[in-house]
Amino acid sequence: MSQPDFSYIIEPLSEQHDRINFHCGIEALNSYLKRQASQDLRRFLTAVFVLYNLEEKQIAGYYTLAATAIQLADLPDTLTRKLPKYPLIPATLLGRLAIDERYQGKGLGTFLLFDALQRSKNSEVASMAVIVDAKNDQARQFYEYHQFIPFPQEQQRLYLPMATIIKMLG
Repeated sequence: MSQPDFSYIIEPLSEQHDRINFHCGIEALNSYLKRQASQDLRRFLTAVFVLYNLEEKQIAGYYTLAATAIQLADLPDTLTRKLPKYPLIPATLLGRLAIDERYQGKGLGTFLLFDALQRSKNSEVASMAVIVDAKNDQARQFYEYHQFIPFPQEQQRLYLPMATIIKMLG
């Protein structure tokens, strides 16, 4: 996993961050950061973290985390055998992850993914897994490369068990 080649900080999104000039190549992700993210923060619906280039004073990437739940019936039998028979299992949703076009191809997606996994692991709120909804096949392949497992009924929805995250991060 490569680190940014610029002076940076990963911090919660605030009004000081210039969101207007963020362009990742996927309009839905651009639009979310520019128009919806601040509202979601104010309503306590999600946490938005930005990879901020301190030298250029611009957002290089961002991701969102929120609480969610998985229906026990949606998980494979190999996993549910080890879980209590609650109808819903707590999880963390990695809702969005995007890298600005100026910073793509440098491994920063993986860098932000691991930061999100670390925050999820360190949370004081119980979470059995991190869930993602891949926007396209390229995103799905990115998450599968990082050991996420597709849900049996939904190939674009993937999960990474917290036990695996703990092993990955040490």
